Amino acid sequence: MKTFIEYFDIILSGDRDASRKAARQVRKLLYSSQGNGQYKVIASIIESAPKQYEKILEDWRQENFVMAVSVLYFLHNKEKQPDFLFPWLYNLIQNPNGNIRHSAVRMFEHELGPLTVHIRFPGEKSSYLRKLSIKQADLILFEIFANLMGLIKNLWKPAYKKYKYISSLPSGPYKSVQMVLGHLEEDCGEEYMTQLAVPILRL
Repeated sequence: MKTFIEYFDIILSGDRDASRKAARQVRKLLYSSQGNGQYKVIASIIESAPKQYEKILEDWRQENFVMAVSVLYFLHNKEKQPDFLFPWLYNLIQNPNGNIRHSAVRMFEHELGPLTVHIRFPGEKSSYLRKLSIKQADLILFEIFANLMGLIKNLWKPAYKKYKYISSLPSGPYKSVQMVLGHLEEDCGEEYMTQLAVPILRL
């Protein structure tokens, strides 16, 4: 079995079939004994992901790359700056490729869990919030909410009026953004979401 670096080299430079297979091997390596102890390598791959992505020309290679990164994403080491990849994720979630959007949704959802611990379990100690204050977490959650609402406004179409549930929306960027918002509301609760919306409604 190859290393993460070798698999990503194949994803970025191999032919279509080799790139696809390498992307799927990343998950297998992660959960194998050979994948243990490569956390510094994984962190480096994730940190450089946006710049690497910009260089990819083929749609299918972009898909393979993003799907592979999303498998490793939860191991990034930017605890003091957990939103460092968010600008990239806002871009990915608007991609016409459904697999890329799905990967972006998964990465957003991964971040929402730790960021909302203080809301879901008030008063409980969190190892995550030793590195990030509640005030910082609240600020990041507000920025996520504000940016997602901005995307919703830009992506909305009159045809969406007839859909009552997110699950029934046609596949596309609008639905993907609504999925993240739905997950945010589920984690934060109605009262907290109302608090997030107040500054935006004043604008």
